[in-house]
Formats: sequence, C-alpha cells, structure tokens
Amino acid sequence: MSDNDVTDAATRMECGVCWHVYDPAEGDPVWQIPPGVAFADLPEDWRCPECDAAREKFLRLSE
Repeated sequence: MSDNDVTDAATRMECGVCWHVYDPAEGDPVWQIPPGVAFADLPEDWRCPECDAAREKFLRLSE
C-alpha cells in the first residue's frame, strides 16, 4: 500500500473482498485495536476481521 492511499488519521478504509469498513473512530474490537488508531498505524500482520483479507486489499473509502 502506498502512502497516497491513506491521507490522515480519520480516513476510513474498505475491504475490497467483503466490503468491511475500518473506521479509526471505532477501532477494531476483534483485533483489540482501540478507537483512534489510524489505518496506517495498524500492526503489519493486521487482517480484515470479517474475511481475513490482507491490508493491501483495503481501499480508501470515498465520502
């Protein structure tokens, strides 16, 4: 994933496989990621909590 794919700490990202949305305001309870963690700051081994897709499958969600 390039740096251009993530613009700031509030950017929501959507899984290109199952359409799960990672919202930094909510975090990820499955992976025990607290609210406020930007997508770019997720652990390298983080995967989609719905379908187990890799981070590279996520795309910036258009608002």
